[in-house]
Amino acid sequence: MSTVRSFIFVVWAIFWIYWLISALGAKESSARSRRIRPVSLIIIVVGGVAIRQLRGSSLAVHSPVLAAVGAVVFLSGLGLALWARVHLGRNWGMPMTERAEPELVTSGPYRFVRHPIYSGILLGMLGTAMATDLYFLVAFGIALAYFSYSATVEERLLSASFPDAYPRYRAHTKMLIPYVL
Repeated sequence: MSTVRSFIFVVWAIFWIYWLISALGAKESSARSRRIRPVSLIIIVVGGVAIRQLRGSSLAVHSPVLAAVGAVVFLSGLGLALWARVHLGRNWGMPMTERAEPELVTSGPYRFVRHPIYSGILLGMLGTAMATDLYFLVAFGIALAYFSYSATVEERLLSASFPDAYPRYRAHTKMLIPYVL
């Protein structure tokens, strides 16, 4: 099991390093979106406190089958997030940011869900929990709350930026899970 755990954490590290480096090529944010939103700060603080309280407890996965399924779910999630990030190109931004010159992207993974990066990261976190330690479900829950809030804010920004096109796109594409949610 420790091999799976090490593999997953190495892949997460590579994923975040790529994410930070690729952020350098993103378009400028608009002046309005450069502030920190209080709800984001609250979610981060609550998450930090929860993780600190649970530190040391372990719900380690001891099933090779669950670990294998978790690793597949993990890789599928990060693959989806990377596909969406590459497909967005310079239009990518931090959650809830507004681009100075926005473009509505509805192709690639955006044909299936409106927020595939969030979906992919959440799937990766769920796979991490399944493959390594169910304790990571706490991080999954915190990320789910944060991404749900972020997606709602972004939906308002996109509706304002694309008043004709976005409602049509939204009507036939689910937010996070194809055909479900």
